[in-house]
Amino acid sequence: LDVGGGDGTIDTLLMKLRPDITIEGIDILVRPETKIPVREFDGRVIPVADNSFDAVMFVDVLHHSEDATQLLREARRVARECVVIKDHRRDGFLAEQTLRFMDDVGNKRFGVDLPYNYWSHAEWHAAFSEVGLGVREWQQRLGIYPWPASVLFDRGLHYVAQLGVVPEGP
Repeated sequence: LDVGGGDGTIDTLLMKLRPDITIEGIDILVRPETKIPVREFDGRVIPVADNSFDAVMFVDVLHHSEDATQLLREARRVARECVVIKDHRRDGFLAEQTLRFMDDVGNKRFGVDLPYNYWSHAEWHAAFSEVGLGVREWQQRLGIYPWPASVLFDRGLHYVAQLGVVPEGP
């Protein structure tokens, strides 16, 4: 399940790499044309039953949410195996200002909600723990931008994580 995946472009690329998977999407604003099936949702409650999907994915979505912890809790409820996140970290010199600039340039013209809810590394990990998700893999410095833009934008501001669903107690 791709939460907030827009038109499904990333999902189409993933399914080309992995023809053994299928991806569905939900978004608060369903576009007129999408590359995968996308249903509308309220941005807070994922409208599917518990353990409905092997994996739940958020790509640059959670920092746009009013309550990212609520969405993480919902992802943990829905995911049987894992939650995959690509988002930002508010760590380092001028990180907040740089992330705001990137969001403004990349999203403002499309009318995307910009609450600027960037979390530090510690805040991400605290939220994961709070909702019962454990880090399986964590990567940062993803090499997204070419030089010289990489000097400003690839300094650990982005991360990708695979989180495992931690079993609940007895």
